[in-house]
Amino acid sequence: MAAKGTAGRPALTRGLIVGTAIALVEREGAKALTMRKVAAELGVGTMSLYNHVPDRDNLLEGIAQEVFAELDTEAAADAGDWKAGARALVGAFGEAARRHPRTMHLVLTSRVDLEFPMRTTERALTVLEEAGFDAETSVRALRCLMSYAIGAQMMMSGALKMPEPPETAARLKQTGLPAEFLRTDLAGDFDIGLELLLAALDALRTRTP
Repeated sequence: MAAKGTAGRPALTRGLIVGTAIALVEREGAKALTMRKVAAELGVGTMSLYNHVPDRDNLLEGIAQEVFAELDTEAAADAGDWKAGARALVGAFGEAARRHPRTMHLVLTSRVDLEFPMRTTERALTVLEEAGFDAETSVRALRCLMSYAIGAQMMMSGALKMPEPPETAARLKQTGLPAEFLRTDLAGDFDIGLELLLAALDALRTRTP
């Protein structure tokens, strides 16, 4: 049961706490995410949060669920073919990351169970099965796509550090690697990698729709 609000203050709910936490992270960064700080943002005592969010890990799970619940899966479901649907689904993940960059970075680098909304999962699997993948391969294909999207987002957000250009330049002279190695184009790399993944998955289809 939600706590009653006071004059000028909405009732305290899990959704309100999670939303406040996301806004806090986006404004001040992951280090600001403490139960005490969230309570202060809401103008309540820290103990008031525990009726809705038992601990920080549970709050992180709520944050992850909220961010993934924002994934726009309509385009993926209506894309017309499975590759376009896969691109749209992975693109929706990237769009969510752009809306909440600091929050997504926190979620992806925290030890929290990442559970995508059931609606998203069901739609994606339906698209894959209708495209000619059997049930088992559909599940594996979806996992591959999401793993790729998560890994790429970690790279783009800086969670996985690439060598700095000056360091790389010095090594290039010794190794003979092409100068193009210095030109960072993560978005372009992502697109090429996604197309390679889609081509590989296409070979696993058991039938043509």
